[in-house]
Amino acid sequence: MSGALASFSILAIGARELSGEVSIAQSLFIRSVIGLVFLSGIYFIQSRVKHSKGNRTQTNMTVNQPRAKIIKLHLFRNVFHFIAQYGWFFGIGLLPLAEVFALEFTVPIWTLLIASVFLDEKVTRNKLFAIFFGILGVLVIVQPGYALIDYASIVVLGSAICFALSHSATKSLAKTESPLTILLFMCIVQLPIGFILSLTDWVWPQGQQWLWLSVIGLSALLAHYCLAKTMQYAEVTTVMTLDFFRLPLIALVGVAFYNEAFEVPLLIGGGLMLIGNLIGVRGIAKQKSET
Repeated sequence: MSGALASFSILAIGARELSGEVSIAQSLFIRSVIGLVFLSGIYFIQSRVKHSKGNRTQTNMTVNQPRAKIIKLHLFRNVFHFIAQYGWFFGIGLLPLAEVFALEFTVPIWTLLIASVFLDEKVTRNKLFAIFFGILGVLVIVQPGYALIDYASIVVLGSAICFALSHSATKSLAKTESPLTILLFMCIVQLPIGFILSLTDWVWPQGQQWLWLSVIGLSALLAHYCLAKTMQYAEVTTVMTLDFFRLPLIALVGVAFYNEAFEVPLLIGGGLMLIGNLIGVRGIAKQKSET
């Protein structure tokens, strides 16, 4: 999960650097192309290694053969994930990074509701306390007012709901699919969507733009690999609670790279999130000891 937090923060920097220069759809399309190229290289190396060892058995790092139901779940996950990313990239270009992440962190609330209904995850007292302290930390950091209630904020809030649907689908897929398989379908499904939507305002990237597109492609790949891997070991509501740590981290990025103000509420909010996560982790340990 630490790898996911760091990778998502790097991804946000790349998205901010390209804002207004390359369209969101085109950025997502090129990200999928980079992901496919990188994954193809991994599978090629694996196949060569297996061939040299004379091993024809399938490992958990190879592509599984998903059933029709699994394919539909991949499609469901990636359509909502694409919509969520589009809204996220849109918000990053218009709002301070900390505010975008704060609005995005309504995701644990939606995820808790969705997971309790469709994944039969228990809504425990520790989870509720963890989410409460996480949201409280968000409110302390961004100190929301009427200025947040605008078009960009509504779009980011809508993307948060789509992220929750996507994360819940990822948790369901992680029961049978390897992280690399989930990533492969992500690139395959989202590539044509991004390409079609980018045709109307396509521009060829120049110079440093290719660098930032590569940063977006590789950091997104690593972030989602770490996230899918985390889903194999923890409930989706627990994972999303840990994701609260991304807000103080990205706020520090805003201070360091974009001269956004560093304020005491950032430290207080981060402390509240830490308390929430400690409560959540304690609840997990208690459940394991009881079983």
